[in-house]
Amino acid sequence: MAWRRVRFKGGVVLARCNEDGSLRAEDGRVEIRYRPSDTRAYRAGARNLTVIEREPVLPDDTCPAGQPVPNRQEGSGNSRSGGRRRTGKAKQSGSGSALPPPPKGAIVAYTDGACSGNPGPSGLGVVLLDGDHRRELSVYLGEGTNNIAELTAIERALDVLDESANGRPVRVYTDSQYSIGVLTKGWKAKANKPLIARIKELVARFSDLEFIYVRGHVGVELNERADALAVEAVQSRSSVDWVDV
Repeated sequence: MAWRRVRFKGGVVLARCNEDGSLRAEDGRVEIRYRPSDTRAYRAGARNLTVIEREPVLPDDTCPAGQPVPNRQEGSGNSRSGGRRRTGKAKQSGSGSALPPPPKGAIVAYTDGACSGNPGPSGLGVVLLDGDHRRELSVYLGEGTNNIAELTAIERALDVLDESANGRPVRVYTDSQYSIGVLTKGWKAKANKPLIARIKELVARFSDLEFIYVRGHVGVELNERADALAVEAVQSRSSVDWVDV
């Protein structure tokens, strides 16, 4: 076995591959590492990994033997305030710990995007929780990139929440480091600038909004559900508007 660098969720990770460079998938998932020194072994859907041409195949000892991540909520990322008051902040959870619970009375959104190829047919999924009230959205976007799908999922969530938040805390959980980076960390966007500008306008309307990064495909239930809704939209080439669950 060997490793090679691939694109995943707007970033670059190391993925298990065969000696010929083909990804090594088991049950549709590939072992990945976010950095060579990682001692935890994560698994990502093969459809979400894009091979980077001309990247060399790396030897098996590039990464140490890893322990599988337990089936619980995990996340990482750097935190920085972006906006006035508590608007548009990004938060992390400590490695190996559960995601921080939302504050009392908060509205929670889990958002995700999917793309078959990059670019290719794309879709989004959103799960909204307001107390005991749960709503889901699945939208086919047509030809696009994974980053567009991730950002548009956030836009659709904030657009509907703008009417109901009414000053209450809002927490948006996403596994897109790219989205958090361009929206809250000052990352320079080379593409998708009109879409990012629209989302920033929406963000500015909330008095207490935080984006929370959660690793994808590690068993976080509502993140997995948002992903499934996005994938369903791509596979069916159809949309399902907000549905109460």
